[in-house]
Amino acid sequence: MLFDDSEFGFFSEAERKARRAFELYEDGKMPQALNELETALELNPANSSWHFNKALTLDSINRFDDAISEYEIALEIAPNDPEILNSLAIDYTRTGQYDLAIEAFELIQQLCPSFEPCYCNRIITYTEMGLHDLAEQMFYLAQQLDSDCALCFYNIGNSFFVRGEYERAVHCWLRTAELEPTHPQIDYRIAQGYWAQGQSECAREHFLRELRISPGDVDVILDFGLFLLEADDIESAREKFNRILELTPDSAVALFYLGEIAFGQGDYEHAVPLYDQALQQDNILMGPHYRLGQYALMTGQQDYAREYLATELQLAPTDGDVLVSMGSMFLALGDVHSAKNCLLKAVDIDSAKADAYYYLGLAGVVQGNWEDAAAFYGNVLDINPDDVRTLRDSALVCLATGKLSQASDRISKAKTVAGDADSALDAVVRKVRLARAIEQTGDLLGRYCPRFIRRLVQRIGSRGRPR
Repeated sequence: MLFDDSEFGFFSEAERKARRAFELYEDGKMPQALNELETALELNPANSSWHFNKALTLDSINRFDDAISEYEIALEIAPNDPEILNSLAIDYTRTGQYDLAIEAFELIQQLCPSFEPCYCNRIITYTEMGLHDLAEQMFYLAQQLDSDCALCFYNIGNSFFVRGEYERAVHCWLRTAELEPTHPQIDYRIAQGYWAQGQSECAREHFLRELRISPGDVDVILDFGLFLLEADDIESAREKFNRILELTPDSAVALFYLGEIAFGQGDYEHAVPLYDQALQQDNILMGPHYRLGQYALMTGQQDYAREYLATELQLAPTDGDVLVSMGSMFLALGDVHSAKNCLLKAVDIDSAKADAYYYLGLAGVVQGNWEDAAAFYGNVLDINPDDVRTLRDSALVCLATGKLSQASDRISKAKTVAGDADSALDAVVRKVRLARAIEQTGDLLGRYCPRFIRRLVQRIGSRGRPR
């Protein structure tokens, strides 16, 4: 026979292994599929399709760097294959190698301009790069080749969502669901879009739809739990976080949010152990150190509070409200440097964060830096001209810097806004009145008294109180 098994048996065995790998891949048995493919490639390393299939298998278990190596080997054997180039570009995007991804996509466009996936998947790359105009260009190019590509609508929906254009994002995702009802997590994405728009009922409906399809999807359960927590449906949220612990008992995030529920209810006896358990599972999780620091400060354990807060700060939190809260606590602990660090980070995140400017003003006062304090208080009043605490405290700064007229104006406005609601204003009012009276007396003497009388007044003033 022309192809005698005895002569070409190793190729037959390699092909058998490759076919077996495909069956295992389809059954979701990725480690076994990899073993079969590796054996096949040992027998015939020159088969680009098998390297490609091995890369796809590695992708399925999130071994993207290894997959890239296999795609690159496949391209050495079959240069300019658009399928291999497209998959390689996707993995370059996944690993943050955006320039290489764009190069691969552009090469596909030169080789095969009608290859629609090179436009569709480039939407993701440009979205990750923040180049949303180019992402839209890719969407419209893809539409010319396939106006009903569900993935295109999904990808451009992600671009709109990142930009905060939630209504357009939901429109695109609804189109994806219409074209491909089984698209992975599509109801989840729609739920997120509606949630971001404040359409709670629509969001709830799509969260529930997604969970009916994938009841064990921890990401969806977690987000739904947070949605319920925000909606003040505490018991339902608690149930979702406990459900996550049933599925993944070592979930630090679920433990943390159960701690948040207890903390919010003033049940510190249960909250603190939950935070500790969360840190045992993930000691770099943001949140638990902050809460434990807050609790330590509440209970007078200043050393522990400082240690917990310092650890949280090292984790580089990005929540502006948390940073402001930490800044205020560091001020209470006398650590002005760390306080300012937190507060300036909060301002970088949100330049209209009035609370951050207020505490920066307090930090300036603590350090005796009146100019900085006045400037930060001025920022608060630019954002909220009727902020009573800032009007009150900045009046004291004006007193300290001799700007008595400005102090009087601010305290007068504070009294108008607060009425009798802020008793602390009375003490400031008395100080301003006294300072104005002294100023007016000095002006009067300066205008009408001979020089020797002014010197006499100064000498009397310098003697201090009678002994």
